[in-house]
Amino acid sequence: MKINLKVILGGGLAMYVAQFALSMITGPVIHEGVLTELYQANAQFWRPELNQQPPDMAALMPRWIAVGLIASFILAGIYDNVRSALDGSALLRGAKYGVILFLVNLCISAGWSGVFNLPDAIWLWWNAEGLLVYVVGGAVLGWVTGKLAPEN
Repeated sequence: MKINLKVILGGGLAMYVAQFALSMITGPVIHEGVLTELYQANAQFWRPELNQQPPDMAALMPRWIAVGLIASFILAGIYDNVRSALDGSALLRGAKYGVILFLVNLCISAGWSGVFNLPDAIWLWWNAEGLLVYVVGGAVLGWVTGKLAPEN
């Protein structure tokens, strides 16, 4: 396995920023809109900070940012090792990688849905958002990686 810090740090950061920016749109629509009543009906599953009135999002932001960055760096490192298996432009390769990430996430969610008794609508919306976030984040990762460390 190769380790390219330009790809991991630069590509991972770009992926994270793109996904975070997109979450500023999907968050209010999905999590503060469509799923609000289902979240309230299943309050026992959420962290205490999210059950406060109003929810204390700022208390969880350090955790969310740290986890998001670490995950993006790991995913960028994986991408650097598999991108040669994907064809097309750097942006298209990244988008294809995003589809792969979505499919893996979909499988994991399907498994967890057999453990956590959450309504199917929550799983559906989480995965719909995942498709959008992973494909866009993957495309940005691919494009930036193509600029920072083009394949030979």
